[in-house]
Amino acid sequence: MTDTQLLGQTILVSGAGGYIGCVLTDMLLRKGAHVIAFDRFFFGESALLDGSKSEKANLRLVKKDIRDADETDFKGVNIVIDLAALSNDPSGDLDPELTWAINSAGRRHMAKVAKAAGVARFVMSSTCSIYGASKNGVCDENSAANPLSVYAKSNYECEQTVLGMNTPEFITCALRNATVFGLSHRMRFDLVVNLMTLSAFENGQITIMGGGRQWRPLVHVKDVCGALIALATADPDVVGGQTYNVGIGNFQVKTIAAIIREVLPFPIQLQVAPDDPDRRNYAVDCSRLKRDLGFKAEFDIEYGVKEIYEALKLGRIENGPRCSTVGWYRHLLEAKSILQEVELNGRLL
Repeated sequence: MTDTQLLGQTILVSGAGGYIGCVLTDMLLRKGAHVIAFDRFFFGESALLDGSKSEKANLRLVKKDIRDADETDFKGVNIVIDLAALSNDPSGDLDPELTWAINSAGRRHMAKVAKAAGVARFVMSSTCSIYGASKNGVCDENSAANPLSVYAKSNYECEQTVLGMNTPEFITCALRNATVFGLSHRMRFDLVVNLMTLSAFENGQITIMGGGRQWRPLVHVKDVCGALIALATADPDVVGGQTYNVGIGNFQVKTIAAIIREVLPFPIQLQVAPDDPDRRNYAVDCSRLKRDLGFKAEFDIEYGVKEIYEALKLGRIENGPRCSTVGWYRHLLEAKSILQEVELNGRLL
């Protein structure tokens, strides 16, 4: 299957209402695919519905938890691109039991039901966080996993199960994302490039955590989506049962801050904070995507910083409560607790 053959294909995107999912959904629709946006919509539906009606004509929203998916949800579906997860390390630590239930058990359930329903391909979005605090230099897909957080561990467990399900009739593969940055309809300001850009815009200052010497692989959200589509359309004999890293390059945190300072057109003060609870320190090799599929990430840090700055300047995005994943999850959990305290006989009022 080639990229042009997405025309008329029905693709179910789980987690479609998230940071990556919004961008991926738009990209698939522009390529002529029919998209089923399957999501619990913790962050609302509006991010997916922005745009003209003609652009959204082939979009169908399904508000459902992945843990409740059944075979009827996959009727007529050719490809599943699975993004559904409680994302990032702090969010995973907020409620470890829930993280395991969704990121591992829930996603494994989706794959099993999709296979039973006759879906031809299942592409899973995973994370380079599984490499953890690597002591082995630059990690490629054959490097040993060393997941440190609940988020990374649950993703790795799910990834291994899904890859083990690969057959000629049910092609499975996984994309290990570097730390993502860039503009989305469902914006996140808890990711290093996005957060530093916001801090510079609002305060004229960037705080570099942990001394700034730790390494991070980075990737623009558009490149993540491009790589997912490449896996969804690639030769099944090449990608079946395989994992792929995706990223634009590896950067020390202090270098990221320096690049942002050079890009933005106003003075920015850099401050270094020596302590950081995040122990991740790793770099990744993303050359396999290029070798196998001819895909290479192209959107650099400068591009992402400029687009975020312009959107902030024009008021197209703002730093609302839903822009911090862990903050929003915490808000929902607290709200649930309050409602349970005041409800009487199942009624709030």
